[in-house]
Amino acid sequence: MKAKKRLAAKPGARPGAFRPDNIENYEVASDDTLLAFLIKSMPQRTRTTVKDYLEHRQVMVGGAVTSRYDFPLKSGDTVKVNTTREFQVFNHPRLRIVHEDDDIIVIDKGYGLLSMGTDRIKDGTAYSILREYLKRKDPRNKLFIVHRLDRDTTGLMMFAKNEKAKETMQHNWNNMVLERKYVAVVEGTIEPREGQIRSYLAENSAHEVYSVKDSAMGQLAVTNYVTIAARGPYSMVELSLATGRKNQIRVHMKDAGHPISGDRRYGASPSPAHRLCLHAATLRFVHPVTRRDMNFSSPVPASFRRLVR
Repeated sequence: MKAKKRLAAKPGARPGAFRPDNIENYEVASDDTLLAFLIKSMPQRTRTTVKDYLEHRQVMVGGAVTSRYDFPLKSGDTVKVNTTREFQVFNHPRLRIVHEDDDIIVIDKGYGLLSMGTDRIKDGTAYSILREYLKRKDPRNKLFIVHRLDRDTTGLMMFAKNEKAKETMQHNWNNMVLERKYVAVVEGTIEPREGQIRSYLAENSAHEVYSVKDSAMGQLAVTNYVTIAARGPYSMVELSLATGRKNQIRVHMKDAGHPISGDRRYGASPSPAHRLCLHAATLRFVHPVTRRDMNFSSPVPASFRRLVR
């Protein structure tokens, strides 16, 4: 009986235990095409092996994977080759990775996406989507929640990739986070147009957050606001948080008599934008490991601007 022919594996693929990625970096000195450049840069490998790297999406130029032999290279470009497996490229319609390194991931979260699972919903959350992406890269990878955004709040949030980064951020949150700014469209025009709202927030058994006057019954919440634009029945305001309580902005806008457009839970009418008009636009913090100043911004949704244009 004839023995079955074994199919050739992808370059670098081996059965058995997981092997970490081996990524080689090559700097482009002068204009060239990708295949020709790789053959000259990797003389220890055959032409067939180099072509296999391209066909199996193991080559990246400027952060983007390409399999084009004739991809044009410019002087100063960096070409990366993963000799172990194809590059894992993240792509999701409701979540965008803004920054990723060995310790943290910063994302731009889309509308209607839970930050993390609940008793009833485990999959399809920002956490589960990112965790699956990291596990594809290396089954040993982990992911930790640092802070959350409401399901219907869009914008910037951060996850940690190891316990050290998570604990450093959470235990020193007020010192590590240098700036958090949100943009909201609210009903009416707030007077004065700039100010601060302070209250103590409590939560009832139905998980509804509300303000109380007694400091013994709630946690102090402080929200600063500035009106950016106002037109007709709506105003756009920029809000910065001195504290980070659950639903803080939503409660404070209701307390001010100007609930966030679309926030029916806190007294607003349905929004012409067909959503809760709250967006986490700026996130600036000290990196938990490198101590670098990390500063990210996300553009204000076009639907917000249309309401006050």
